[in-house]
Amino acid sequence: MGLIGKHLIRSLLGLTALMGLGILGYMRIEGWSLLDAAYMTILTFTTVGYDEVRPLSSAGRVFNMFMMVVGVGIMLYILTSVVQIVVEEEILGILFRRRRMRTQLAKLRNHYIVCGFGRVGREVALTLQRESVPLVVMDRDPQVLSEADELGILGIEGDPTRDEDLLTVRVREAYGLVAAAGGDTDNVYITLTARGLNPNLRIVARATREDAEAKLMRAGADVVVQPQAIGGRHMAESAIELMAKTGVGRARS
Repeated sequence: MGLIGKHLIRSLLGLTALMGLGILGYMRIEGWSLLDAAYMTILTFTTVGYDEVRPLSSAGRVFNMFMMVVGVGIMLYILTSVVQIVVEEEILGILFRRRRMRTQLAKLRNHYIVCGFGRVGREVALTLQRESVPLVVMDRDPQVLSEADELGILGIEGDPTRDEDLLTVRVREAYGLVAAAGGDTDNVYITLTARGLNPNLRIVARATREDAEAKLMRAGADVVVQPQAIGGRHMAESAIELMAKTGVGRARS
């Protein structure tokens, strides 16, 4: 527990003691009931602006001024402490995540870099994770990287078409890279950049159009995959297999 947290606990204890003092003071000085005294004490501390429970005597007014100054001061201090604790924990959380990220990056060797965490990149990363292959994901969108973090996958926000960002994920120590961005142009740039930084890198690139395959190969990709074409062939093969099982194909032949 931090110093601010300790001060907050002490302030809460002090506020509790002061509330007890206020209740006893109103009961003794003004002769009020417990309920009236407690109600007046809370009104004084919260400064909600309601009228007094009953008219106060001179001694009661002096006591009430004391309660206002001390009680409101403690309430403001508690509020400030709570805000400080929230901010402190948020900052410490960010620093801890950054430190953990740097430690994980420093340990990466012979890993895969998955560029893009969309539908294709996500499946690639999950498959590599299931096979216990060391990997890191890079994407421009911090929101999708939050999902990667929830899945236990190391994710780095960055632009994989930039040299400095690929160097951050240790492209020169990597075994391979998967260019799984949503557009062919991005994947061509990613492939060119990665190949220039690591000539021995194994690069698998995604293509959405047939004419992009040749460009990706010229850019330095070892393998180019068209997910739509693979999905279409798989669907066609499933349809043909279903026809064979039902005997439709044999009947027509």
